[in-house]
Amino acid sequence: MSFLSKYSRTAKLATVPLLLLGVAACASPFRADVSRFQAQLPAPQGQTFAVVPEDPQLANSLEFATYSNWVAQEMQQLGYAPAPSADSATLLVRFDYGVDNGRERIRTTPGLGPWGAWGGGFGGYGGYGRFSRFGGGPWGYGWNPGFFGGGWGGGWGGGPDVRSYTVFTSGIDVKIDRVADGQRLFEGKAQAVSTSNRLQYLVPNLVEAMFTDFPGNSGETLRISIAPENQPVQRSR
Repeated sequence: MSFLSKYSRTAKLATVPLLLLGVAACASPFRADVSRFQAQLPAPQGQTFAVVPEDPQLANSLEFATYSNWVAQEMQQLGYAPAPSADSATLLVRFDYGVDNGRERIRTTPGLGPWGAWGGGFGGYGGYGRFSRFGGGPWGYGWNPGFFGGGWGGGWGGGPDVRSYTVFTSGIDVKIDRVADGQRLFEGKAQAVSTSNRLQYLVPNLVEAMFTDFPGNSGETLRISIAPENQPVQRSR
C-alpha cells in the first residue's frame, strides 16, 4: 500500500478574499522531509526511463501527465533518456502524489492591556485546486482556509486573540525499478506540512526536494528547504 493512501481528493470549503491569492505560496521557503533508499541505482550510461503512475487509475489522467513531467525533467537532468514508451524503457519510475484533508490549528496571542489592540493582519492564501485521492473516488474543488491569522482582530477588552487556521500534509512517492528483472533500485518519499493544499504549487516543490542531491545517502532523512525563486536550496539533517 502506498504511503499516500490516506490522502483524498476531496476539498474543504471556506471563503477567502481573492486579494490573498498565492501570497503564502510565494512568500516563504517550502520545506520538505525527504527519505531515500537505494540499491545499485546505475549511473546514467544510456539507460532510458518512463514515468508511470503507482495508482493504475491515473494512467490516462492529464493531471498526472502534467506532474509526471516534473519528474521526467529531473531524470533527464541526471542524464537518463526518456523512452518512447514504458514497454521499451530500461527503468520504470513509479510516481504517486497527494494531499490530505487538513487539520485545524489554533493560534492564541495574549492581549495588550485594558485597551486591547488591533492585531493579526491578512495571512497567506491556502489555494484553490484539485486534490488527489488514491484508491479511487470522487474529485473535488474548493476554496481553502489556508492562512495564518487573517483579518483584523483584538479591539477593546484586552483578552487573548484566538485564531484558527488549517494545515495540510502533502507528499510524493518515487520508486525506480529495473525492467529487465523487476528489481527495485530506488525508493523515495518527500512530505511537507503547509497551509496550502494546491497541488499545482506543492508537487513541483516536492519533486525538486526529492531530486536535490539525488540519489542521496540510503536510509537518510533530510529536511530540504526550497527557497523562493533565485535563492539557494538549503538542506539539514
